[in-house]
Amino acid sequence: MTLSTGASLITLSMLVNKLAGLYGILALFTGYHLSPFQLSMYIYSTFALILTVYLARHIRKQSPLQCLALAWFYVLDSIINSAYTAVFAATWFLVLAQHDAGTTDKKGPGASTMDQTSGFTDPQYNVSKVEVVASPQPPLAASGQDAVAAGVPASTAAGSGGNGALQTAILDSQNMNSIGIIIAMWTIRAYFCLIMLAFARMVIRQHIASTSKAGVDYTSASTDSALAENPFAASKPQGQGWRGKLGRILIAIGRSYWLGSDEDDSWMYGMGGKFRKSGVAGEEGGFMLNKIESGPTERERRRRSGTGPPVPAPGVVEGDKMTLQIPQATNI
Repeated sequence: MTLSTGASLITLSMLVNKLAGLYGILALFTGYHLSPFQLSMYIYSTFALILTVYLARHIRKQSPLQCLALAWFYVLDSIINSAYTAVFAATWFLVLAQHDAGTTDKKGPGASTMDQTSGFTDPQYNVSKVEVVASPQPPLAASGQDAVAAGVPASTAAGSGGNGALQTAILDSQNMNSIGIIIAMWTIRAYFCLIMLAFARMVIRQHIASTSKAGVDYTSASTDSALAENPFAASKPQGQGWRGKLGRILIAIGRSYWLGSDEDDSWMYGMGGKFRKSGVAGEEGGFMLNKIESGPTERERRRRSGTGPPVPAPGVVEGDKMTLQIPQATNI
């Protein structure tokens, strides 16, 4: 799978994730109550959905600025989502602990909404069981029978044992499975971030290679000999206006990653790296590396592998074994 395909699939999953924010906003019109913290998440998801839709179409076009912005936005979105998930998970465990401890006032971001939708009950009296004693009425009485409910007090008071309630809520088997799933999803999301950054890096390097007249030279194209020329420099077409300023800001974060050379530049054969153009000047030609690998030449490699030209026939080589003889014409 190519980086372009991977970036497209990752962006598609991000779009599906952000649709939940739109549904959360629509829930407000039905009278559903949301805490300010939950509302902020849904508003952010709606904004992220619009921005992702705009940037996603540039994956196929491989626009350098938009692809770079998409990669950094995906990293930023991953951090924000992780923060929201951590806060909501902590709040849920607090709600469980406070319910087990008998606390009626739930605290935490979104705790009131979680408490309302979780199905928990908050009894007024702390009892372990309830016994109902019914006394029948006379047969001709118009009213029904009388009943008296008696509660057996609980062995522990409400709110006691609250210190270990949080630990019990977290160490529950089902909650531990939830924590494991969250950690696994965070790990996958971190891997997706690396893919998006690698895709943006590939787009930028291909753009540098295709727009450079003399090819990319790390020693002359930049003030730093280890870095390539910035495609969003003020003198470049991509560096004009606010787009150029944004590009310079984004590429300044980890400049050596975007513009630095690799120890192994073999992946850039035909597309990027320390290039020089091949072919006739003025014509569209491919790119090749200035760096020449040490070792046997191509002719020597072919000779060793047995794919070289055939050995001259006996009698056509001079005594020095280097000069071919020209056969003399004979008259018949």
